[in-house]
Amino acid sequence: MVKDDALLGGEPVIKGTRTSVRAIVENWRLGLSPEEIVIHMPHLTLSQVFEALSYYSDHQEEINECIEKNQIPADKIHPSLKK
Repeated sequence: MVKDDALLGGEPVIKGTRTSVRAIVENWRLGLSPEEIVIHMPHLTLSQVFEALSYYSDHQEEINECIEKNQIPADKIHPSLKK
């Protein structure tokens, strides 16, 4: 994982990509397995997904803050997209 202020405001990303650890964790929290995440993000390897989840395990507070910061307020979501 790397951090670069020029990429996603310094959020941790998988080295050599613009894919954030946050994106991996959000998919995982939605119930996707690491294998399914790779299907949806074919530019990643299974090893990279596991490394991102491992990073999350060691840096949960940091990634949870990134997730919270990137949440769209409910009143800003179009009604057709709400469950």
